[in-house]
Amino acid sequence: MKTFVEGRYDVAVIGAGHAGCEAALACARLGLKTVMLTLNLDSIAFLACNPSIGGTGKGHIVREIDALGGEMGVNADKTAIQMRMLNEGKGEAVQSLRCQCDKNAYHREMKRTLENTENLKIVQCEAADILTEAGRVAGVVTTYGGIFNSRAVIIATGVYLNAETVTGELRKKSGPNGFAPATALTESLIKLGFNVRRFKTGTPARLDAKTVDFGKCQIQEGENGLPSFSFLNGKADKNSSVCHLTYTNGETHAIILNNLDRSPLYNGDITSTGPRYCPSIETKVVRFKDKDRHQIFLEPEGLDTNEIYVQGMSSSMPHETQKQMYRSVAGLENCDIMRYAYAIEYDCIDTLDVYPTLEYKKISGLYTAGQINGTSGYEEAAAQGLMAGINAAYKILGRPPFVLGRDEAYIGVMIDDLVTKGTEEPYRIMTSRAEYRLALRHDISDLRLTEKIADTALYTEQRRNIYERRKKLYAQALAEIDGKPERKDAAKTVNGIPVAGLSYADLIRRGCSLKDVCEAFGILKDFPDEIIKSAETTVKYDGYLKKTAQQIEKAKKLESKAIPADLDYDKIKGLRLEAREQLKRVRPLTLGQAGRIYGVNPADVTVLIVWLATQK
Repeated sequence: MKTFVEGRYDVAVIGAGHAGCEAALACARLGLKTVMLTLNLDSIAFLACNPSIGGTGKGHIVREIDALGGEMGVNADKTAIQMRMLNEGKGEAVQSLRCQCDKNAYHREMKRTLENTENLKIVQCEAADILTEAGRVAGVVTTYGGIFNSRAVIIATGVYLNAETVTGELRKKSGPNGFAPATALTESLIKLGFNVRRFKTGTPARLDAKTVDFGKCQIQEGENGLPSFSFLNGKADKNSSVCHLTYTNGETHAIILNNLDRSPLYNGDITSTGPRYCPSIETKVVRFKDKDRHQIFLEPEGLDTNEIYVQGMSSSMPHETQKQMYRSVAGLENCDIMRYAYAIEYDCIDTLDVYPTLEYKKISGLYTAGQINGTSGYEEAAAQGLMAGINAAYKILGRPPFVLGRDEAYIGVMIDDLVTKGTEEPYRIMTSRAEYRLALRHDISDLRLTEKIADTALYTEQRRNIYERRKKLYAQALAEIDGKPERKDAAKTVNGIPVAGLSYADLIRRGCSLKDVCEAFGILKDFPDEIIKSAETTVKYDGYLKKTAQQIEKAKKLESKAIPADLDYDKIKGLRLEAREQLKRVRPLTLGQAGRIYGVNPADVTVLIVWLATQK
C-alpha cells in the first residue's frame, strides 16, 4: 500500500479508552503536539462494562489521578448519578469512593474535553505498524497508509487487539459492545520483541428496566455529604438514581450446572486467562458449591436509557441459557435482555518488558498503558495512561523520569507490581496490595502528590488555589487539635474521660470522636467536613503512621542503591540459579526492586549488596 505523511507530532497515542484519554491529555497539557488515534470516535472513554468509577482501591487511584492533574475524577463527578463510600464500617485506610455514572454522558463529556484541549488532534483510524529508527520510535503507520511521525508513541489499545467475543458456541471477531477489533498491530508488536499473550474478561447482560420487578429487590440508596472524586469539586451529592440488590438461587445454579457443557469456560473453547477477582457466574457457582446464593446488583446505565447492568452475573453461556438463568432470579422473572452477556479474549503484553516509567525496554520512546499491560479496570488503565503520558512528555522535554514509589501512591504499587513481578492474570488493584496503605488514604491524595506536578502546566491556577487552601486548613486543623482546653474547661469530661492535662489529640487517641471534642470545646469552627475527618484520622493513627514512616525510611535505603542496567549476573557467585534467571529477566533498577522479584530471596539480595560493594 502506498504511504503518505499525515503529520508530524511530538507524541502519538494509539487508543482512546481510559488510558489513551489520560495519556493524550497529559501530553497536550504539558505543551506537546499530540495526536490520538482511535478505531471509532464513538468509543472514546467508553465504559464497556459497568458504568461505575471507583471502588475499593480503585477509588484511591481515581483521587490520585486527580491529584496529579488527570481527568477521570473530574469526568466522573460531572456524570455521576449515584455516590457511595465503601467500607465505612472498616478502617479509614480501606474506605473508598464509588460512583455510578451515566454511561453515555461519560463518553460525551470526555470527548468534549479532548476535542477542546489545545495541542491535541483526534483521528479515527487503525494503527498497523510502529516505526523505529536506530532503536528509537519514529511514528505510527495506519491501515490506510497514513504515517504519523512522532518522537514518542503510547500504545493504549485496551482489549481491542485481535479481540474475539465468545458466547456459547459462537466465536466472533469483535471488540466490546460490537465495536470493531484491532487486527493489524499485534504482528508489529511481535516484530519489535514484545512477549504477547492472551487474556480474557467478560461482561453481564443488560436488561430492560421496564421488565424488572424492583419491588422484589432491596433498594441501594446513594449517600449525601460525600466528597467528590476531584479535589476541585467539593462535595458530590449526586444521587439522581438508585441501585437494587437481589440474589441467585438454587434454580439459577441448577440451570448453570446443567449447561456447563455449553459454557466456553468449561468445554475448552476459552483457554486464555481471566480475572480472578471478577469471576463469571458460572465460575462462582462451580467454585463455591457450598453457597446457596450470590449477590446480584442491578445498576442503571444512565438517565437516558432503560438499560440495567446486572453486576455479579457476567457469563459466556449461550443466549437461550442466559435467558433461563437471568429469569430464575427474584425480580427478573419476566425480564427482557437488551444486550446479552459475552466473554472477550484479547492480546496483551508481558510487563516485565517495560520500565517503571512504562517505557518499553527495547525501543526508546515507546510506552504501553492500560489493558495491553495485562490490567483490568478503567481506573488502573487511566492511571497508567497518565503516568505514560507524563513520562513520554518528560523524556521529550529533557526532564527526569516520573516514577511513584510504593510508599507514595497506589499508582506506584500497581506499576511496581507490574514491572517487577509481572502478572499471569488480569491485574486488579486492591488495598491489600499496598504495604503502606495507612499512609495512602484517599482523603489526602492531593497532600501526598499534588506538589509533584507543581512546576508543570498540569498544576493549573484553579488547582493551585484549592490545593494551597486545603493544605493550609489541614495544617491549621492539626495544630488546633494538638492544643489543650482552656483552664475553665479543665474539669470537664468527654465521653467519661477527664480532660485535665490532656490535649484534644490525647482525647481522640483515648477514644473520643473529634465531633464530640469540637462540640465540647468549640474548636475547628467553619472547617470543611473532609478536612476535619482527615485531621481526626491522622491524629487517631499517629502512632501507626510513625511506625509506617520508619518502615518506609528503612525500605528507601535499598531503593536508593542503584543496580547497573548492564550488570552481568552470571559473573556473581553465590546467586541461586532461579534468582539469576529472574534478575536477568526483569533487570531491576534498584536493590529494593530486586528484593520484590518472584524467586529472589533476602539471601540473594545480600549477595548483590556485597558484590556491588566490592565493585565500588
